[in-house]
Amino acid sequence: MYDFANSSFTTLIVTVAYSVYFVQVVARPLGQDGTAERIWFWGYAVSMLVAAVLSPVLGALADARAVKRAFLIGSTLTCVACTALLSFVQAGDVWMGLVLFGAANIAFDLGFLFCSAFLVELATSENMGRISGYGWGLGYVGGLLSLALAYPFIRGGFAEANLPSYRMSFAMTAAFFLLASLPTLFWLRERAIPQPKSAGESAWRQGFARLASTARHFRRYRDLFAYLIAYLIYTDAINTVIVASAIFANKVLDFSPADLIIYFLVTQVTAGLGAVGCGVLADRIGAKHTISLTLLAWIALAGAAALVQTHAQFYVIGLFAGTVLGANQATSRALLGRFTPAGRQAEFFGFFSVTGKFAAVVGPLVYGEVTAWTGSQRWAIVSMAVFFAIGLWALQAVNEQRGMIAAHGNS
Repeated sequence: MYDFANSSFTTLIVTVAYSVYFVQVVARPLGQDGTAERIWFWGYAVSMLVAAVLSPVLGALADARAVKRAFLIGSTLTCVACTALLSFVQAGDVWMGLVLFGAANIAFDLGFLFCSAFLVELATSENMGRISGYGWGLGYVGGLLSLALAYPFIRGGFAEANLPSYRMSFAMTAAFFLLASLPTLFWLRERAIPQPKSAGESAWRQGFARLASTARHFRRYRDLFAYLIAYLIYTDAINTVIVASAIFANKVLDFSPADLIIYFLVTQVTAGLGAVGCGVLADRIGAKHTISLTLLAWIALAGAAALVQTHAQFYVIGLFAGTVLGANQATSRALLGRFTPAGRQAEFFGFFSVTGKFAAVVGPLVYGEVTAWTGSQRWAIVSMAVFFAIGLWALQAVNEQRGMIAAHGNS
């Protein structure tokens, strides 16, 4: 249910509605030479960098003190509050718009970390891919519903008379996130047991100590380490595609806000099917092989997107992109779960999260700078295909069975 709830934020704030609103309205006074896009991607990158710094130590602290649930509640409420405040951001409020979005995005990513860390407690290695896939699939249902609810607010576009209504979609997103997350916040139990600490040792110091211990013993988890390197590279491109897709469609192909809503309604359906279907596939043929298939598809899709000329062509690409997006996300989370020793869930997912966050720093910066230098987002899309190819190559160093044995043998 938490995947169902938080998908409203990624769908409407990060991808479809607020990102385009910031570029087209908030930062419009800065000019139309790519400056607005550059500022948006830099702001997004900085927020992810902060999340990257916080994720591993907070994950270790959550394990040490058994407070994953408390941290999940705090991060969720922070994200909801900052998202609601975005409805007050107007043309020219560049710093206000970036700071509020940055705070909401940091809280969102921390919440995703703490929720994902429960996966190891709720699933076995045999059904982890399926359970993760169900979560991602339900998440895309949440994204689909939030898009439908936002459509009446957004369909009027950026006409001056419609801007107050458009901004209300941000408040609606906050309300959806809060209400849909209540089952998780009320009923999800904390199963972990607080670890003993030395007299006078603070919880923060204990968290750092656990983090240092994991770093020292990373040699035992060489397949996890190899996987995190590959994940760092390929998720770099995936995060960037998610953040840039609506801006690309709006600026390059002249999609209206109403067109964007319809487009992402369609892709949410295929993404949900991909998440569930490939979650089952990962349990049968292995997560590594499933991820490799999705990366091959991403390389082809990035090349096609760079050449697209019509709305119809972009819709076809979106159908396939949604499928491989859901499949990759669900399977990537499941593979980390299989490599995670018992009792260190939040800590290991903290490393997983920090890897993704550092990736989300580099990718958007590359995309924004390539766009500014060349004057075309098409070349920026091509740069993402290179990241997918390198990530696929790096993934081949991972031995899934050996990584699972290491996790169970060092739990």
